[in-house]
Amino acid sequence: MIKTFIDKLLGKRAGSKNPFGKRQEVPESVHHIDPALVDKRAAEVVRTLKQAGFEAYIVGGAVRDLLLGLKPKDFDVATNATPEQVKGLFRRAFIIGRRFRIVHVVHGRGREHEVIEVSTFRAYLDNAAAEQVQGNEKTGKAELAGLRHAVDASGRVLRDNVWGPQEEDAARRDFTVNALYYDPETQIVVDYHKGIEDANKRLLRMIGDPATRFHEDPVRIIRAARFAAKLGARGFTLEPRSAKPLVACEPLLRDIPQSRLFDEMLKLLQTGHALASVEQLRKLGLERGIYPLLDVVVERAELPLVHAVLLDTDRRVGEGKAVAPSFLLSCVLWPDVKAGWERHQARGEHAFPALQAAIDEVFAQRIGDISGRGKLAADMREIWVMQPRFEKRSGQSALSMVAHIRFRAGFDFLRLRADSGEVPEELVAWWQQFSMADDARRQDMLDQVRDEQRQRQRAQSRRSAPVAPAAQEGASAAPEGTDGALHAAPKKRRRRRRKPAADGGGEAAPE
Repeated sequence: MIKTFIDKLLGKRAGSKNPFGKRQEVPESVHHIDPALVDKRAAEVVRTLKQAGFEAYIVGGAVRDLLLGLKPKDFDVATNATPEQVKGLFRRAFIIGRRFRIVHVVHGRGREHEVIEVSTFRAYLDNAAAEQVQGNEKTGKAELAGLRHAVDASGRVLRDNVWGPQEEDAARRDFTVNALYYDPETQIVVDYHKGIEDANKRLLRMIGDPATRFHEDPVRIIRAARFAAKLGARGFTLEPRSAKPLVACEPLLRDIPQSRLFDEMLKLLQTGHALASVEQLRKLGLERGIYPLLDVVVERAELPLVHAVLLDTDRRVGEGKAVAPSFLLSCVLWPDVKAGWERHQARGEHAFPALQAAIDEVFAQRIGDISGRGKLAADMREIWVMQPRFEKRSGQSALSMVAHIRFRAGFDFLRLRADSGEVPEELVAWWQQFSMADDARRQDMLDQVRDEQRQRQRAQSRRSAPVAPAAQEGASAAPEGTDGALHAAPKKRRRRRRKPAADGGGEAAPE
C-alpha cells in the first residue's frame, strides 16, 4: 500500500510494467559463449576502461552473434565513461556524431586497421519532455545547437546525448537480443529484457511499444527488415506485434536524411543477405517507399544481371572478400544506362558522347544528392565506360585496359553480363586469359585477333561487292544494233609478230 502511494507520487500508474526490466547476470555455463570468438582488440578496450575505474561491456549485435556461435564482424563497446573520458584513455580515438556522440577507437593502420565503436550509457528519457525542433537535421541546425535531447514534430529523436545508468541504456535499445552486455573478463552476460530467452526461442522482439519506438527513430523499420533477413537463416522470426506497425510507420522515413537512408540500404544489400533482404521487404509489405534507389533494387531483383550481382555479393561477403557499392549499383542501374545510350545513338550521336550523356542522366535521376556521391559516381562511370572497350581488343587499348586500376571491377561486370546472356562467353574467356598471360602470349593473342578481324573484313567486302550481270543469250536480248558479244568479257589481244626484213634491210614482205 505504501509502495502504491509512493508510485502515485512519482507519477507511476498502478500495475505499469517496469520499462527497465530486471537485471540478470547470466554465467558462461548458461550462455556458452566461446571466448575464442571475441576480438582481442575489443577485449583490450574493455580492459583499459575497467582499469581506469569505469564499467565496460561488449554490447549489441556482437553479443547476439556470439550467443549463436558466430564470429561477429564488428564489435561495439558500451561504458559509463563520457566520450571525452574515453578519448583521453586511447592514443588514437576520435569523437564523432551529433545525434549520438560516440568514440571510434582505432587499432592498426592501412587495410589491417579496425575500429572499435565506444558509446556511453544513455538515459531513458520521456520524449514528450524533450526540446521540440520545428525542422529536421538540416533545417534545424541552429535550433539544435547546444541541445542534448531534442525531437522533431513527429517525435523523431534528433539529439540523444543524455548519459544515464546501464539499465536505462538497455531500455532504449531496439530489440531484446541486441540489448545484451558481455564482459569478456568475467564472461558474464547482463540481460535486462530476456534477450537470451528470446535468442533461444529465435524471436526478434522490440523493447517497449513498437509504434512508439519506430516514431523515435524510423530507421528501426529498416533495421527490423535487415535483422529478420539476416537471422532468418538461423530460424529467427519477427514477433507479429513488432511487425504490425511497420507499414503504417513507413512514411516517417521521408524525413530521414538521404545519406542515412543510403547507408542503411547498403547494410541491407552488402552484409551477406541481399537476396534474403529483398524477400523480407516484400514479405513485410515494404517493397516500395523506403528509399527510391532501394525500390529499383527490389523491382529488378529478378532480372538476370541484378539477381546475379546480388547473389555474387552474398557469396563474396560469405568468403570474407570486399564488396563495393559502386559495383552493385552499376549492375542495378545498367539497364537505364544501356537504354539511354541506345536512345542517344539513335539520334545520331557518336557512341562515346552518347554513353556519357546517358550516364549523367542516370546519376541525376537515380542517385540524387548523397554523401560521397562524387567518389561513387566516378567508380560507376569507369565501370560503365570500360564495357564497350572490352569489345575492341586492339593493340595498345587492350594493354592499357589490363593496367587500369578498375580493370577487375570492369571485368567482373563483364562476366556478370555474360552470365545473363548479354555478351558472349568467349569474350570473357579471352580477357581472362589475356589478363593472366605474359607479354609474348599477349602479343600472340592480339595478332590472332587482328588476323581474324582482317579476315572478317575481307569476307564482308566480298559479300558487299557488286556482282556483274550474266551475259545475255541471243540477239533478241541485246540492244538494237549490237550483238551479245559486246557484253562479254573483252578478249585478250594477241601480239602480232613482225616478219624479219629480207636481205638484211628494207620493208617487210607483204603477207
